[in-house]
Formats: sequence, C-alpha cells, structure tokens
Amino acid sequence: MAIDIQALGIDQLSVPERLDLIERIWETLPEQVGASEVPDWHQDELAKRRAQADVAPAVGKPWREVVDQLERGS
Repeated sequence: MAIDIQALGIDQLSVPERLDLIERIWETLPEQVGASEVPDWHQDELAKRRAQADVAPAVGKPWREVVDQLERGS
C-alpha cells in the first residue's frame, strides 16, 4: 500500500506532531520481524553499517544510551 503524505495530511502537521506520529508508529512495530519483511536495500544498508562498525567500533553510541540521554534532556 502506497502512503500519500499529502492525502493523509501529514505534511500539515508541525514538526513536534510529526515526531509524535513517528514515535506512535514505531511503537506499533513488532520486536521481531521475519527476513521476508525486510527489504533487500535495508539488508544491504545494515551490512554496510556493520562493516563500518567493525572498522571503527568506538564511533557512535548504543541506541538505548542515546534515547536515555534525550529523555533526561542532557
């Protein structure tokens, strides 16, 4: 199903409203998805990022750490 941002009125939302919508959609996703549900280009991007992480493992932070910092406002 193609999503039309304009038809849904998402383009009329403020940035905070869009971010809230993204969070609400994210929360509806299951913890685990089957490989058949992940597009090939996502798999390719993940492979590329894993390879980059192996080269420079000290770069970046775990997602949970970033979210915790944002929630604390620091």
